[in-house]
Amino acid sequence: MGDSNLRKPTNFGTGPLSRRRSWCCSFAVPPASPDTLSISSRNHIPAKSQQQRPKPVPCSPQSSKSALNIVNRIDPRRILSPGRVSPIDSDPSVTTMQETETETTHEEEDAVVVDSPPNLRSESFRAPKIDVTVSGSGSSEGYDARLSLKGRNGGVLVLELSSEVLAANSDVFAGLIAEGKKCSSSSSSLGLKNTCRIEVCDVENLGVFRETVELMFEESNGIIKKFMKMGVYRAIDVLEVAAGIKFSRAVLSCLKYLEAVPWTEDEEEKLRRLLGIYNFDAAAISEILARFHSNETENSQDSLSKKLVWSITSCSDVNPRNELKSLVKGLLCKSSVYEKEQPEINKEDIYRAGKCCVDSLVKLFEEGSSSCSSKKEKPLIESISREVENINWLLEIMIDREIAEEFVEIWGKQRRLVEMHERVSPMVRYEVSRVTGAIFIAMGKRRVQCGGEARAGLVEAWFKPMLVDFGWLQRCKKGLDMREVEEGMGQTLLTLPVKQQYQVFMEWFRWFSKHGTECPNLSKAFQIWWRRSFLRGVESSTCR
Repeated sequence: MGDSNLRKPTNFGTGPLSRRRSWCCSFAVPPASPDTLSISSRNHIPAKSQQQRPKPVPCSPQSSKSALNIVNRIDPRRILSPGRVSPIDSDPSVTTMQETETETTHEEEDAVVVDSPPNLRSESFRAPKIDVTVSGSGSSEGYDARLSLKGRNGGVLVLELSSEVLAANSDVFAGLIAEGKKCSSSSSSLGLKNTCRIEVCDVENLGVFRETVELMFEESNGIIKKFMKMGVYRAIDVLEVAAGIKFSRAVLSCLKYLEAVPWTEDEEEKLRRLLGIYNFDAAAISEILARFHSNETENSQDSLSKKLVWSITSCSDVNPRNELKSLVKGLLCKSSVYEKEQPEINKEDIYRAGKCCVDSLVKLFEEGSSSCSSKKEKPLIESISREVENINWLLEIMIDREIAEEFVEIWGKQRRLVEMHERVSPMVRYEVSRVTGAIFIAMGKRRVQCGGEARAGLVEAWFKPMLVDFGWLQRCKKGLDMREVEEGMGQTLLTLPVKQQYQVFMEWFRWFSKHGTECPNLSKAFQIWWRRSFLRGVESSTCR
């Protein structure tokens, strides 16, 4: 009994016959070692290393006969135990799994290389030159036409199709197939089934051409569903191919789809260009053309800017008015992206709107100068501010369109407004000087070229009000750059005759000495005037 107990096998790693070992965490199965081999032999368990190993894959590292075999035969899991060298035999199951994963990886890579289509995005398509030849080779069952597409940038796409379907849907292919069948009489007499070969060269986008041909096998409702999936941009590409091969069913379905969906600006421009190239049926594109062109007369188009301007100047709500001002100004300015599509602005309409705003401003000043009630002061300020903003907005459009010269002359003749300026409260009258400041900035930057009489009238009428209101303008700028105002005033004064410059600069000098920073700083312009009037005058008289 004692001997039998000694010979009774115990569980691996838990009895007195084996020593406890620590396994490496990277092993999925216990490694083979002399201890485990001896125990497995005593338990009559066949070792896994005796199983037949699979043959190495050709051209793999295992089948190579180079000197690198030495490296391949070294097991990567060979480790060094503490105190001694412990060789570990490679596990054949792990090797087999690694080889299988390697083969699978190579097969997947090959499949990706073969099946993955190239990126066939195109911007446009031109009807290519199509040649047809007939050969006596047999074809697959149900397909008696082979369409070979050759891309402009390389690549070939071959489609096996039914000549009956091609001829029924495309007038171009129908003619080529009929011509090919006439040439195939000699081959058919031999009892061979002929394949009609059609070759399309110089294809801009192979994918688009293929999608167009695939639509021949769809019903009319199915074609529209296909267009819904591919989107507007791709549908326009397909429309171009369909128009080139005279695939009328796809053309009509695509036009119907495009008419029912919105477009982006790029899609609209692309569709507009396509409609100018091909002659589509007038009835089919009438609704699409209605989105491009209007049947109204040119006079009504010219009055559009007038309606927009009058709508904005008569708007009483601040936030919508500011939003609409930015919108219309962006459309009417020369730098607008819509400049080519816009008719010329009627100068008289803009000036009529500006004159109306000026007249409203005069009436408001008359109301403010005749009444001193505090209840009416706040609504009065809001009304005056709104009219000034309208005038400045119209002035910006005039300056951008280079038609502001006459408005400067009109503003310089507002004697009635200048007379009432002294009698109105400073918190009301300074709003008017914002218009004068904007005009001075434009003239100083040479964006407005006025005659000498218009410049003299502007300075004579509005220079003193600018001196009076400059302090208020500094505190309530409302987007006005005071540095540019000072620079523009100085540059404008230097364009006047020397005699008038003397009067204006002396008036500024007296005002600046009393009010200091509440007055515009025209020191730079004053120095230039001084040199021109005295120093250079002495030099010229000496030369004489």
